[in-house]
Amino acid sequence: MKLEQIKRRNLDNIAKYRKQLYEKPKLRDLFIEVTLKCNAYCEHCGSSCGNDVPDDGMSTDDIKHILDDVASNFKPQDILLNITGGEPLLRSDLFELMAYAVGLGFSWGITTNGILINDRIINLIKETKMASISISLDGLKETHETFRKVPHSFDKIINNIKKLQKIKTIKVVQVTTVANKKNLHELPAMYELMKDLKIDAWRIVNVDSIGRAKDNCDILLDSNDYQYLFDFIEKSRLEKIIKIEYGCAHYLGISLEKELRDTYFMCTTGLSVASLLYNGDIYVCPNVERRPELIQGNIKQDLFSKVWYTKFKEFRNEKRTSCDMCLKCNAWHYCLGDSFHTWNFETNSPNFCIKKIIKEEKDE
Repeated sequence: MKLEQIKRRNLDNIAKYRKQLYEKPKLRDLFIEVTLKCNAYCEHCGSSCGNDVPDDGMSTDDIKHILDDVASNFKPQDILLNITGGEPLLRSDLFELMAYAVGLGFSWGITTNGILINDRIINLIKETKMASISISLDGLKETHETFRKVPHSFDKIINNIKKLQKIKTIKVVQVTTVANKKNLHELPAMYELMKDLKIDAWRIVNVDSIGRAKDNCDILLDSNDYQYLFDFIEKSRLEKIIKIEYGCAHYLGISLEKELRDTYFMCTTGLSVASLLYNGDIYVCPNVERRPELIQGNIKQDLFSKVWYTKFKEFRNEKRTSCDMCLKCNAWHYCLGDSFHTWNFETNSPNFCIKKIIKEEKDE
């Protein structure tokens, strides 16, 4: 069987699985945005986090009540709690909450900038059996510190990565890099750094025009940048020295899907993914544009479990992201309008389309 036929068959299997989720959604990933406060001020931040954001979020009891509800109405062992922010480590009761969650049978992971990790945090990570951690590294020293507006942070992050790798309870220590105009040329040097660190996984994603990046258009990639990025990841993966892949954010076309990632694209927001925003709003993927009409409820008035089973209807429609351009495309069956977090609600069209980025993409 030809390689392209194998890829197409795999994509067809993904499409079938996705169709099953539309008919019977199954919660797998629950994101909990524990704060919007952050000690960095990143140029690309999708949530526009920082020190000047509201702090009227969920209380300790609010989150414990949610965990009780989810544990009672789902199988905790089938759900990964993804703790996000802002910077989650700024929340003083974080490890109290995670100890409570682990006691209910959940596993958990965290996305962090890695700056606040110290020996006390390391011990709390061990005690609460953290399963995975993703640390952001957006370039070499000068580029990273400029991009995230935190001087003298790079070396601290590297040392913290080394400490985390020694914790036996953590199954995956992942580095996430947001590829943008300012760091694209540093990816080869970063690859050498990742190899020296013997990192478990290096996840590279493109910067998207969401959140603060909308006001920093100079960091967005053009078609030539994307081609360079895809070529770099493909060549690096062939070495099979460390696990490296393009993030899950976008459909890349049959020719690139397997070359750049281990799993094929599938946007499952509202199908197997949900989130609790910092203020208690029940939402889908926290990267999706915060629009009032997409909020499904709030945990201060609604039970999450009831909302999951009775709402999210607009996300469980196979044509939830569709337009004339998409419906006429022969990749629609695989792409379904690409990711919901880059859907343009004003024009009812995708902001990201692989066929617009790579003109020669014709193998759908």
